[in-house]
Amino acid sequence: MRAVRAAGAALVLFATACAPFGDIGRDSPKTPDDLLVFKRSSYADLKDWGSSDPRLAYQAFQRSCGKLSARADSDGFGGAPGYGTVSDWRPACQAALQLTQETPEGTRRFFETWFVPAQALNRDEAVGLFTGYYEPELNGSRVQNSKFSVPLLLRPKDLVQVDLGAFRPALKGERVAGRVVDGKLVPYATRAQIVAGGYSAEPKPLAYVDDGIAAFFLQIQGSGRIRLTNGETIRAAFDGQNGHPYVAIGRVLIERGEIQRGQVSMQSIRAWLVAHPAKAQALMNENPSFVFFKELPIADATMGADGAQGVALTSEASLAVDLKFHGLGAPIWIDATSPAANESVKDEVLRRLVVAQDTGGAIRGPVRGDVYWGVGAKAESIAGRMAHKGSMFVLLPKSVAQRLN
Repeated sequence: MRAVRAAGAALVLFATACAPFGDIGRDSPKTPDDLLVFKRSSYADLKDWGSSDPRLAYQAFQRSCGKLSARADSDGFGGAPGYGTVSDWRPACQAALQLTQETPEGTRRFFETWFVPAQALNRDEAVGLFTGYYEPELNGSRVQNSKFSVPLLLRPKDLVQVDLGAFRPALKGERVAGRVVDGKLVPYATRAQIVAGGYSAEPKPLAYVDDGIAAFFLQIQGSGRIRLTNGETIRAAFDGQNGHPYVAIGRVLIERGEIQRGQVSMQSIRAWLVAHPAKAQALMNENPSFVFFKELPIADATMGADGAQGVALTSEASLAVDLKFHGLGAPIWIDATSPAANESVKDEVLRRLVVAQDTGGAIRGPVRGDVYWGVGAKAESIAGRMAHKGSMFVLLPKSVAQRLN
């Protein structure tokens, strides 16, 4: 699970991205482990760079630099060793934090001055998968009644989450969760058990919403806005996960012949759940993962919830990445396509600078990204249907790029 949202919240399209792993049988040949390889490049290799407007990414980078400034020079920047240390990134961050006015041309010059593009490869593979996520809006109430009956649960006191990387470097990025019984960490309750009230902690709701399916998708996104009956809007933010692996229910529907593989999207899955109310909860329970929330105020309605780096996400300029390979705060150029907001319009070119500021349990691999699209119907339409191929270029400080082969 993401630090702020569930797997991936962009849904790994519920099926498409998960299928390669689930389809591996006992007799299948073992595939090589993922390996991030940087191939030094140039801005001339970034299609449309010269006409791009990276101001949103620049602002996101400034927010990330605020976090970097508190770290020691000798710390690894994050991700693979090829990212260098904090000392390699500090000069660019100090320059970024001193600039207050930007133009598209000026921000491009800033990045060109301080960074060199390097294409991210998975060994020798340049093409990867890009999905999208967003911040949903739900209707809710502080009080349970016949209309608002579905609880969004606060994190139970007995939930223990463990970062395995703190014990063994080889397990960096891997986490488990459970509860302690007789001095031993044991698995926590599954979704089906939690929904049925079968877990040890006293259930405490943050709020009640009027749509169980929307609540399920909120858990996948990991964060959302709740419009309360008193006129207040609050944020339900990710605050823990039960430790069970994420299972894509879209893939379950494909295996059962309910939806064709090429038709899977958040929208088509939601339509199936609505059309089959008697079977909806059982299908959602096929995903044993369950997310707990905490309440946060919405200080700036234009910004998203805090990502894994602890900074607010920027619509269309924040990216979730696999932290095993990529460091939070790194500027990344995406060259891919994405759905248009209007489903009847063909896909659009997606070439833009974003900043790695988040992660997710379903975001796996060196060439893998999850674009944050913001809040509202447009963001939902794009994110729910995005599972597109593309490539990525990381902007590395010049001192780091000089060490590349």
